[in-house]
Amino acid sequence: MRISLKPLHEQVIVITGASSGIGLATARLAVERGARVVLVARNEEALQDIKQQLNAGERVLHVQADVGDRAQLERVANETITHFGGFDTWINNAGSSVWGRFDEVSDDDHQQVMQTNFWGTHYGCAIALKHLRDKGGALINIGSVESANALPFHASYSASKHAIKAMTDVLRVELQKSGTPVSVTLVRPSSTDTQFMDHSKNYLPSAPVFPPPVYAPEVVARAILDAAEHPQRDVYIGNAKLLSKLAQNAPRLADWINRTFVYDAIQSGRPDRHPQGALHASDVGHAGDGRVSGGYPGHVLRHSLYTRATQHPVATTAAVAVGAAALIALFGRRGR
Repeated sequence: MRISLKPLHEQVIVITGASSGIGLATARLAVERGARVVLVARNEEALQDIKQQLNAGERVLHVQADVGDRAQLERVANETITHFGGFDTWINNAGSSVWGRFDEVSDDDHQQVMQTNFWGTHYGCAIALKHLRDKGGALINIGSVESANALPFHASYSASKHAIKAMTDVLRVELQKSGTPVSVTLVRPSSTDTQFMDHSKNYLPSAPVFPPPVYAPEVVARAILDAAEHPQRDVYIGNAKLLSKLAQNAPRLADWINRTFVYDAIQSGRPDRHPQGALHASDVGHAGDGRVSGGYPGHVLRHSLYTRATQHPVATTAAVAVGAAALIALFGRRGR
């Protein structure tokens, strides 16, 4: 079965979790490349501001919705169809998080993470497929390096990303078997400099911080939009593939690394500005929205050569060959 996806400038793209971070970076880049975009998030005020900043007129629609409520996501699809006549790519990006020892985090907080991350993605897939099943398109789920390599203090988040991976894999096989022309992609970011930590609820004595290397949200956004045009199974950002393979092939070593290095590194020692985060609806907006980056204090990588090489192997090989030829020529001249 060959799946054909439209170029971005011909697409309508729905992005959940579009009020900050990866979702906002993806929305900005998609609008820049000519797509029509539907912004979805819980923060109505932030969405209005973002739509104004994008300055794309009727090419941008914003819909306030909580992805953990299926009826609200159904409304997103209906308003999109009414406004644009349909959509071509649906990106399940919205997510929530809580940091803390498994036995210290409340059941309600664990459950809320699963409701947003897993069930929000589940609802998004089911709703999007009703529209895409006959016309074709792309369904893109945002997983994580934690889809395979769980982090300490992140039990429910890691569990939700494991679950999203499993669901995505099953859905892909079923659609392939039935000949449904929908591309199903799982994007697995590594540590990313977004407002993720500010939005996370935190039980730890200090603000959590992702272990390096940390990548800019735009790196993930570029990879997502590439998958919206070119069918791909899995897209790994940065070192996510290496860490995933380590957890799968050497689980005891991965445990030792997490226990010996990562466990302490996650605890920054700095005060947490927003320990309540935005896990629950009552906290939305308190930790801020409307920004792509989260102000990570260390070095932030703006490119991932690995991601580019896997998504564009021919172009990358050509670039490497040109670079090698230039080096050979340079050293050849020096040797004369």
